Amino acid sequence: MKHTTWKPYAFWILFTEAVGALAGWLTRDGTKYYSDFVVKPPLSPPALVFPIVWGILYALMGIGAARIWLAEDGQQQKKSLILYLLQLLFNFVWSFLFFEFRSYGFAFFWLLALWVLILLMIGSFRRQDKAAALLQIPYLLWVAFAAYLNLGVWVLNR
Repeated sequence: MKHTTWKPYAFWILFTEAVGALAGWLTRDGTKYYSDFVVKPPLSPPALVFPIVWGILYALMGIGAARIWLAEDGQQQKKSLILYLLQLLFNFVWSFLFFEFRSYGFAFFWLLALWVLILLMIGSFRRQDKAAALLQIPYLLWVAFAAYLNLGVWVLNR
């Protein structure tokens, strides 16, 4: 592992949090509509839970990415970071599909693709840094729960 400094951690955490914050800000009208008018499935948490959980998950994601960034250079590192950025893009786009376009069916399948990308990212991270991979497990589990919620919204709001 390269010499550890705080700068890569700060960069990756802030970058990841910024992507999430931007998605939240750009979809705020759709999120309000969701909170006020959409029929939600059982086990749906209160609206306040989502930004708290996502804030924690984005921080864990950023820490994992920083650990990979600091790992030995090579093809595996590049592959891991490409997977990281790709899943982050899928995460970002999902917010628009679900909240802004209210395309709940398409968003559900997009979320399944995101889940697979997260799983691939975890596998790739594990080859370089087991801790970086383990930090992504809560994210994988939350996206699985989000898929349940997304499917429920799709079924209940046809």
